[in-house]
Amino acid sequence: MTLQCFLMGKQGVSRRLLTKLKRQNGGITRCGETVRSIDLVYKGDEIVLRLEDEKLLEPNGELKVPVIYESSSLVVFDKPAGMPVHPSIKHQGDTLGNYFAYLYPELTFRPVNRLDRNTSGLCIAAKDAHSANMLQNCCEKVYYAAAHGVIDETGTIDAPIAREQESIILRCVREDGQPAVTHFRRIAFNDKYSLAEIHLETGRTHQIRVHFSHIGHPLAGDDMYGGSREDIQRQALHCGQMTFVEPITGQKITVKSDIPEDINSLIKLN
Repeated sequence: MTLQCFLMGKQGVSRRLLTKLKRQNGGITRCGETVRSIDLVYKGDEIVLRLEDEKLLEPNGELKVPVIYESSSLVVFDKPAGMPVHPSIKHQGDTLGNYFAYLYPELTFRPVNRLDRNTSGLCIAAKDAHSANMLQNCCEKVYYAAAHGVIDETGTIDAPIAREQESIILRCVREDGQPAVTHFRRIAFNDKYSLAEIHLETGRTHQIRVHFSHIGHPLAGDDMYGGSREDIQRQALHCGQMTFVEPITGQKITVKSDIPEDINSLIKLN
């Protein structure tokens, strides 16, 4: 088959990446020699993609973020609450991206899943563009959240989410919004809070926070969507499990992160 069919059909290389590699001197080689996308390739050929990274962040080695899993194609961090994933105007050197730049100074930071600054838990970052493409939309995540009140034992929230008018941050449930579906299971509760295990069918911005507020059970600490900060100073939301397929080996990997004490303590309150 042609090299293009092999890379795009068998190896999951995106058209955008293939175009970039074709324009790069020595971007694609076969057995050490430059090869064109229209050339035929055969069993036993060694195809090498030379991936060059460009956008590098300022490294910060003073940050400490546990690494749960690592391979040649990706790394999974256990991000603490309060740490942004990406730099912004207010956060230039204290982000997960800055710590990634310290660990891998030659690589571009490519987070596959993005967590809000005050959401804790598992965050996966690809080490190259091809791995990032392979990991898109294939990571199964399990979240844990503490919500106000006693929620149902199990439930599904099917409510479209839209941007709140005149706000670039807030989201709301609205008929003209994008489809959003959240499944939950109550795993513990007391007279003040419920601890829920949550699975998402869709990945809308603030989906869990908006949906639980919509059903009258906002997340503890989430004052943006109606929660109280009386017992916790951030939204009680944690990404606790992630399952994905390794881009290189094809192996199915599951990683876990324990629910933080500030969320667990809410269920222990008398």
